[in-house]
Amino acid sequence: MTTTEQDIPSSMDALVLLGPNEFEVQEAVVPEPARHEVLCEVHSVAICGTDTELIGGHFLKKGWPPGYPYTPGHEWSGVIVATGEQSAELGFEVGTRVAGTAHDGCGVCRMCVTGRYNLCWNYGHEERGHHHYGHYSTGAMRQYHATSIKSVFPIPDTMTLEQAALVDASSIALHAVKRARVNPGEVAAIIGPGAQGLLAGQAANLLGASRVIIVGRGERLKTAAAMGFEVVDNSATDGPEAVRALTEGKGADFTVDTAARGNTPADAVSMTRKGGRVSLIGIPPEPVVLPLQRIVFEEMDLMGVRANPGTCEEVIPLIAEGKLDVDTVTTHRFPLAKFAEGFETFTKRIDGAIKVLIQPNV
Repeated sequence: MTTTEQDIPSSMDALVLLGPNEFEVQEAVVPEPARHEVLCEVHSVAICGTDTELIGGHFLKKGWPPGYPYTPGHEWSGVIVATGEQSAELGFEVGTRVAGTAHDGCGVCRMCVTGRYNLCWNYGHEERGHHHYGHYSTGAMRQYHATSIKSVFPIPDTMTLEQAALVDASSIALHAVKRARVNPGEVAAIIGPGAQGLLAGQAANLLGASRVIIVGRGERLKTAAAMGFEVVDNSATDGPEAVRALTEGKGADFTVDTAARGNTPADAVSMTRKGGRVSLIGIPPEPVVLPLQRIVFEEMDLMGVRANPGTCEEVIPLIAEGKLDVDTVTTHRFPLAKFAEGFETFTKRIDGAIKVLIQPNV
């Protein structure tokens, strides 16, 4: 193991889940990076909507987390402070600033070798080389995080480490929009004015959409409007009807559902035109009722979206060059010791919270 000039401590602070909605900051052992791993000093970890479900114990049947105690966190940034065997030789050197992500495919199954490592056949089997950090593999909500070199991406000097913590979310938004096969001049509808929705709206614009309509409710719609999007308040009007009214009765060319709550998957179909496309980012409750006859008769395409295969390196220059704004959606910052306050701020949307960062080494 290679180390920095300063000694790496043997212990650190880490957020530890003790059970559903039970957590505390505990002292933990600083891990050593294995072969093809790096140890990073964590700068920022963004709280994600998936984290709220995982912390609440709603994904236990999926093995998220696999048991207790457990440390979550999968949208993060940091600096490499130590390298495992062959990591430095492959370009991951001490001092490199990186954006971290969750998925680490095995690298050898059919899904991985065709670039769809987010669908790795060896999912859930760390002994076969797969990890899903912050889900069933140990996450980054700690001062030091050991991770595969396949799950970190060097960032340029023009990008801050706070911005880098939004690379994971931004890359998922980009993947969702790419799945919808955007054509120049099209109209996009985005359900959900949270971070994922605001990032997806920007990605749609960058890929050629002429108009982006954000559908949702609450204070976040003001941010969407300030960012230049058209907005529909679905607490005051029917969302699909409003989108059709804004598009000469036809509907959006494509819709991205980032909310996955209640009727939003069906609403996404309803606000999309004939022959249109729908991307589903969020993990919807089951069962979900969809208008299948319309989907068939109008030849609509529905795309599931899981994570961000290959898009982290695509969004990094967009963020670094200011073409994708992550600063506006980053609203709050808390030290790890105040995780409970940060989590409440995120879940209750206190003070207009959108994306909340936890900074373990502050």
